[in-house]
Amino acid sequence: MANVFTELKTPTTGPYKQPTGLFINNEFVEGVEKKTFEVINPTTEEVICSVHEATEADVDIAVKAARDAFEGPWRQVTPQQRGNLLLKLADLIEKNLELLASVESLDNGKSITMARGDVGAVVGCIRYYGGWADKIEGKTIDIAPDMFHYTRLEPIGVCGQIIPWNFPLLMLGWKIGPALATGNTVVLKTAEQTPLSGLVFAQFVKEAGFPPGVLNIISGFGKTAGAAISSHMDIDKVAFTGSTVVGRTIMKAAASSNLKKVTLELGGKSPNIVFNDADIEQTISWVNFGIYFNHGQCCCAGSRIYVQSGIYDKFVAAFKKRAEQNKVGDPFHPETFQGPQVSQLQYDRIMEYIESGKSEGATVETGGARHGDKGYFIQPTIFTNVSSKMKIMQEEIFGPVCAIAKFDTEEEVLQMAHDTIYGLASAVHTKDLNTAIRVANSLRAGTVWVNCYNMLSHQLPFGGYAQSGIGRELGEEALANYTQHKSVAIRLGGALFG
Repeated sequence: MANVFTELKTPTTGPYKQPTGLFINNEFVEGVEKKTFEVINPTTEEVICSVHEATEADVDIAVKAARDAFEGPWRQVTPQQRGNLLLKLADLIEKNLELLASVESLDNGKSITMARGDVGAVVGCIRYYGGWADKIEGKTIDIAPDMFHYTRLEPIGVCGQIIPWNFPLLMLGWKIGPALATGNTVVLKTAEQTPLSGLVFAQFVKEAGFPPGVLNIISGFGKTAGAAISSHMDIDKVAFTGSTVVGRTIMKAAASSNLKKVTLELGGKSPNIVFNDADIEQTISWVNFGIYFNHGQCCCAGSRIYVQSGIYDKFVAAFKKRAEQNKVGDPFHPETFQGPQVSQLQYDRIMEYIESGKSEGATVETGGARHGDKGYFIQPTIFTNVSSKMKIMQEEIFGPVCAIAKFDTEEEVLQMAHDTIYGLASAVHTKDLNTAIRVANSLRAGTVWVNCYNMLSHQLPFGGYAQSGIGRELGEEALANYTQHKSVAIRLGGALFG
């Protein structure tokens, strides 16, 4: 009997049975090489359990399962039936929201409150794409009286999907929703730091009634399983969320293998712009949420804060006070806002950036050190007296660290905002509608928030300009990532040419 489950418990739901195998063909199985790796609790630095590691051979098996499903039973499922399956899956996620959120907090370290919000967003996302499944429509095009022309939107085929560790369940939902709604099959690799909630989620795929092989979820490392997905000759499309560096590697692998289609949602260094006329109290709350939400482990985090000179001193003092009020600690405590960073590696990277900021001459207004003596906790950190060329202003830190710079004019701040390789998100805070629209239209970023931050919705497309990625997640636009156009031209009669 394969050893693919283990008994665990969470502080909120108590004991539960954690899947630890690879989910292939609607079953949890051991890896071919029977290799496992440990999953670490970032709050305690202790081992939670071990899960099976997918190797290249396991990716081959999962891809074959996905291909067989795509060419077989999944092709016979009607669009309405696909939609109903997604709706059933959403119902099961909602029914098991507390368990999924608790496993997410245990594994990732995010506060239980935020984890519940993430799972609720997954429910909404899956339902949204369930509604789209029977609305994937082509066109008839009138070109000539003796011809009938129409287009079809067809699924691409077998899709490889690689998700990050910062939003394990949310990114899973963003990826599989449009892929399954449009009739594709999927091999999805979870992040090696956070595989547990995805494996719990996998149980509900079979329970919802999806045919075997339609959605396969594997645990493994990027350099092995991720690389195998990116270069696999029988995967038709790959989607990735993560760093720009890894995104380049995946794009190269896709190009040098079978030229598979690619969508990439990558890094960011998003500007958060505060004008003199902004509502200070409201803006402070949104700026705080913009950088410290999810412990700063957010690709669209508002890590570069630009404040107009007329309110700069007042803003810095108020924001420092607000950041110091954030509750850092046990993610299962109901008042916790910021839990630990996801891993020792991530903790060390963030601390290196903090030391870089100090050594380059920036001023630490608050934070800049470890929080407590156990777990990967970092104090909410604010830098001032920064220059645009400092490492902390140019590179994505992916932690609870931000920098505040002063500006005088609108023209100046737009130049400052665009002084990075990224273009994922941005924000504008002002009471003047003309300023808001003018600056929002001028910012080179895939998302611009006005008088708010991190307000994401499954109805709105999300993605980046420049080196922040290719393609869009969410909304109707995401369906284009998983469909291809076919043109059909039928001659109705008459003589042949010539």
